[in-house]
Amino acid sequence: MINMKKSNLFYTGLFLSALLLSCSDDNKDENGGGKTDDLAEEYYSGGKLGTTFSTTTFAYEQPTPVVDEDPEMSLQFKYGEAFFEKEFTSNTSGVRHGLGPAFVRSSCITCHPGYGHGKRMDRYRAKDHGNGYLLVVTDENDNFVPQLTGMPQTQAIAPFLPPIDESGIKIEWKEYTDEFGNKFPDGETYSLIYPEVTIDRSAFNVPMPDFYKVRLEATIGIYGTGLLDAIPDDSLLAQYEKEKKLGYKLNDAKYQPENFIKEADGTSHPGRYTYGLTRGTLQNGPGSNAIWNITNVTRSDRRYHYVTEAYAVAMSQNKDIQKSLGKTEKEIYDYLMSKELTPELSDEDYINFMVWHRGLAVPAARDLDNDQVKRGKEMFYSIGCTSCHRPTWTTGADDYKGDDKVKGKLPRYPHQKIWPYTDLLQHRLEMVNNIRTGWCRTTPLWGRGLSEKCTGAGDHLHDMRARNYNEAIMWHGGDGKYAREKYRNLSKEDRAALIKFLESI
Repeated sequence: MINMKKSNLFYTGLFLSALLLSCSDDNKDENGGGKTDDLAEEYYSGGKLGTTFSTTTFAYEQPTPVVDEDPEMSLQFKYGEAFFEKEFTSNTSGVRHGLGPAFVRSSCITCHPGYGHGKRMDRYRAKDHGNGYLLVVTDENDNFVPQLTGMPQTQAIAPFLPPIDESGIKIEWKEYTDEFGNKFPDGETYSLIYPEVTIDRSAFNVPMPDFYKVRLEATIGIYGTGLLDAIPDDSLLAQYEKEKKLGYKLNDAKYQPENFIKEADGTSHPGRYTYGLTRGTLQNGPGSNAIWNITNVTRSDRRYHYVTEAYAVAMSQNKDIQKSLGKTEKEIYDYLMSKELTPELSDEDYINFMVWHRGLAVPAARDLDNDQVKRGKEMFYSIGCTSCHRPTWTTGADDYKGDDKVKGKLPRYPHQKIWPYTDLLQHRLEMVNNIRTGWCRTTPLWGRGLSEKCTGAGDHLHDMRARNYNEAIMWHGGDGKYAREKYRNLSKEDRAALIKFLESI
């Protein structure tokens, strides 16, 4: 094995002090730091233990009251936050070292501007801030092309090459006319667009099959993921059974015990995270994985690179790489495929990251007593939006301990009534150029009304094709088409009220 990377260094006191000082003013709530009057429970989107009343541009970045009230956990939250916000480097030592050899992004916040979802883009450039796009390259059966990782990398540390040269990626936004001619019965018109993505064959630095297709998936907001983690598995399965009895078309395979997601601690759980429901708990969730596979920074439980064997073969056989490294083909291949690499992210840093991840609060709902908002809520419920966008859940005892590293060390949210507006199940939206497999988890709506303020963009849906709520609703097909049809037949005033309600939650 080639010792191309070294183990992590401990923080210095100077770094810690500087970090705390740099962050101390950013998260202040200009509306009183969470102090509230007596409010209806619906204002507490994340329950009493998980809601922030900040409405600033930093609303998505706030710690939950559980974290705020624990000095030790608050400190861990700050340390973990730095691993989300700061770039990793290719250095062989330092606080955030070990980037590469191939990687998707050098920092998490690049994909999650303001801790929210990514922005709609006209080009794929990994270093463009706010580009939350991930490439999905599949075969004719919608299976991932095995020569590439599930989230293909477009960047690499020299002399290595990325699996895909992003200069060969083209995003073209096309106009779409729906069955209604993009017109409401009252004559108001709307516009719909969708992306077509192509990758030149010459852009691949690994062998590719004769046929492949490309789609985009955008990152989602990460606030409140800890609260979703606290929903009992039994509640998820009960929701599936309820909707199944009502005749909804669901991805049944996801709810068979043999297909549950296995965790490092030996337990298995139904999926609740990602569009594809590929993650069952936060300890194996998107953030936990991203701190490894997006950056390719190893840790004690992931002592290997997120690369494919096809990539290892291609890089190890590259004469320029051999010459630059002064290594043989076998040495390079063994390094890239090793399962015993030195951890680069310490266990302590990983725990801090997970405290931050599970400790992010949900912004409180706003203006629910406004007459237009109340009318919009009435419309949202009456036309059937709540069939998939279930308003409330109740967390359980929240006693899942996780693996040995995080056991008993993360924020807990027992017995909280929360308002995420999602059933956490997969439906088909039946859109042109649809998401991979066609199945898509219902996106939580909580906090989305602050997206423009916090992220600079108000785009929606899995590839950000919807530029506003109106377009997002009109893209709904499958189980959502019935609510869409009722929305379409509302008056202009009632449609506006419904959107006002969405902006308030």
